[in-house]
Amino acid sequence: MSGPGPSPAELETILTVGSRVPDHGKLAPWRFIVFEGDARARAGEIIANVFARKNPQAPVADIEIEKRRLMDAPLVIAVVSFTRPHPKVPDWEQQLSAGASAMNIVAAAAALGYGANWLTGWFAYDRDVLDGLGLKPDEKIAGFIHIGTRSKPNEDRPRPALSDIVTRF
Repeated sequence: MSGPGPSPAELETILTVGSRVPDHGKLAPWRFIVFEGDARARAGEIIANVFARKNPQAPVADIEIEKRRLMDAPLVIAVVSFTRPHPKVPDWEQQLSAGASAMNIVAAAAALGYGANWLTGWFAYDRDVLDGLGLKPDEKIAGFIHIGTRSKPNEDRPRPALSDIVTRF
């Protein structure tokens, strides 16, 4: 994807839609980190530094790839997931709410005419990267949503036939 990305008003709409998801108990077990402009490169430096420290034999070219992890689109939104103790709302429901939030962000961006891609990658699960991005110890990344102007048509991957995944009770 390339620029332009969403305007400030469009970003507010995308984030608003992302916050309008099923949320049993009104716990809001998610939050968003917006990476745009130089913030994408600063985050890439954190990712690359952790990668280089954990892979001391890695070629410079591989470290450069890690630096560009958030540079493929003009806007990246990280959906941060966490759970709160609650007698009626299990962790699983709270995690699903974060996933629904990420999906709403993808759908909102698409509805505004942008390309959107929900990605994770090794760095979404690495505690040192998460700490470097400012996540609390009990927080995880549900996904990085890359948003921008499509530079080529989407190619859909093969999907299962409905007959293989649908049953009737």
